Amino acid sequence: MVGSHSTRPWPYRTPGIPDDLFERIPGIPMSPREVRLLILAQLRLLDDSLLWDIGAGTGTIPVEAGLLCPRARIVAVERDNEVADLIERNCQKFGVTGVTVQRGSAPECLGELDGNPDRICIEGGRSLSALVEAVWPRLVPGGRVVVATSTLEGLYRVAEQLAALQARQVEIVQSGFCRLERRGAQQGFTALDPTFVLGGQKH
Repeated sequence: MVGSHSTRPWPYRTPGIPDDLFERIPGIPMSPREVRLLILAQLRLLDDSLLWDIGAGTGTIPVEAGLLCPRARIVAVERDNEVADLIERNCQKFGVTGVTVQRGSAPECLGELDGNPDRICIEGGRSLSALVEAVWPRLVPGGRVVVATSTLEGLYRVAEQLAALQARQVEIVQSGFCRLERRGAQQGFTALDPTFVLGGQKH
């Protein structure tokens, strides 16, 4: 158990942990808070979901999902050992215990995982559409896959792949957020890089 509210880095039930509370490694991408909220909304997690997060990076989605659904089982897939260690440290920092880190490259390492997930989040990989195709047979009927991409090529190819797989309840959202930041003695709004979040359900 995590300690009292005063000692928790994020003592709230609502998601949206500030980016600067996570431990980071320079050069390792992290989904900013606003995009994380879109991803979590698209995942539609259940209390006892089995979530695979492929290309988990800093581990923000496993941490947020673990705090939202303490009974859920979460597998963070990451091929880089240093980054996998980072995910484990962030989970420890926030008191999230339901996360297992699978070290290896997807989709090759996914055969080592037990069970079939009802939720899959794809945040990175060499070919997002190929990953969607590879994980689809493991996704349980009624399960959802959610993909985040910042490129038009990724948007088009994943959308085409979801259509080819006859995914239902497909939703595509493009983020467009600005943050208030101080610039010397004044303040102004800085735009975050847009991200496409695609979600689809297996029939």
